[in-house]
Amino acid sequence: MKTITEMREEVKNLMQNLADSKTRCIQENREPSGEERRVALAVLARVEELEEIINLELKVEATEDRLTKSQRAPMKPNLDGIPDAQAKKDSFKSFGEQIIAVMRAGSPSPYVDPRLRTSMRNAVTGLSEGIPSDGGFLIQPEFSSELLKRAYETGQVASRCRRIPVGDNANGLKINGIDETSRVTGSRWGGVRAYWIGEADDKTASKPKFRQIELSLKKLIGLCYATDELLQDATALEAVMNQAFAEEFGFMLDDACINGTGAGQPLGVMNSPCLVSVAKEDAQLADTVEYANIVKMWSRCYARGRTNAVWFINQDVEPQLFQMGIVVGMGGTPVYLPPGGASGQPYGTLFGRPVIAIEQCQTLGDAGDIILGDFSQYILIDKGGVQSASSIHVRFVNDESVFRFVYRVDGQPIWNSALTPFKGSNTLSPFVRLAVRG
Repeated sequence: MKTITEMREEVKNLMQNLADSKTRCIQENREPSGEERRVALAVLARVEELEEIINLELKVEATEDRLTKSQRAPMKPNLDGIPDAQAKKDSFKSFGEQIIAVMRAGSPSPYVDPRLRTSMRNAVTGLSEGIPSDGGFLIQPEFSSELLKRAYETGQVASRCRRIPVGDNANGLKINGIDETSRVTGSRWGGVRAYWIGEADDKTASKPKFRQIELSLKKLIGLCYATDELLQDATALEAVMNQAFAEEFGFMLDDACINGTGAGQPLGVMNSPCLVSVAKEDAQLADTVEYANIVKMWSRCYARGRTNAVWFINQDVEPQLFQMGIVVGMGGTPVYLPPGGASGQPYGTLFGRPVIAIEQCQTLGDAGDIILGDFSQYILIDKGGVQSASSIHVRFVNDESVFRFVYRVDGQPIWNSALTPFKGSNTLSPFVRLAVRG
């Protein structure tokens, strides 16, 4: 039986043969022949078979490591010149250094840095975490924390949410929430009621009605491509990875908080049952925003949440805001512009709350091109670590390695419905959108 190293070498040679065949077809400006297609299918089947065997062998090795609680000898001498005993104690000096170690561990002639093996054994359990072929290696905690910090900082929405970490052995979280749809007498705070009574009057008991908010971790997976030249420079690699990972994950988290379906991803406010939608005005033209729209959206925002609320808009909405005015007597006054007009500094606020343009809002005229939200009423849970694995096969022909990052997270609004106030007929919510104007 072949060793893992021998099988990986065979995979490398087979993939090289496929690449050579493809190159010949391109050079000769022709489609592959029937025989070439038959050979290619056989090669791919053999590669798939070898990779399944390799994955099984790696799982067996990982299990043996856990059972024996001993450090396996590396498959090759320590190319970095770091004694194994010292490597167990030391941590990686930089994120770039660890990423290069991950890349080497996934190469056809693998050397697994003992510091990666330590992180693999200390990985949180569940969903094949800690097995490089399945889940990858956990990013060192301090690097992982910095990556996630940058990811949240690059966005505008997720950073405003209530974020709760879950434990190493947990795959979700259940939280008690108030089951409340109305604040009319007898049903405030899910059934809790206070009474004014006279001396010797009977007291009436009440108790809150709770519901359970259940969150289960979803996987957010990102791919980052790195050239062979970039892999030779740990400092440059770290800079590229930090920027690429942070910006893409930050964007996807913001999009999930706004538009998430709840199926395999967080539930966004646009699909939440607590969302309030404000209809257009009578005779309002398509693709316009009127001052009355803004006033009515503000009036439907739950009063206690206004101090935290933020206006999120699509950038296409901005011209409408700058041209929006209020009729005063025989004239009018701008709503969004400062007294100095366009030459002055725009306020960037409506009713004192920031107006922030984001790509995740719908385009002008569609439902959700303007959203008023208090995202402290949106809860995010995550499993703080980030996993990384690498492959040379995905972009083999291009001489690029591919890094896969996995972040486990879930989220949804705390409210399960809009709220009928104590006095008044219009429902209120921490999340309000402007409806279609088509």
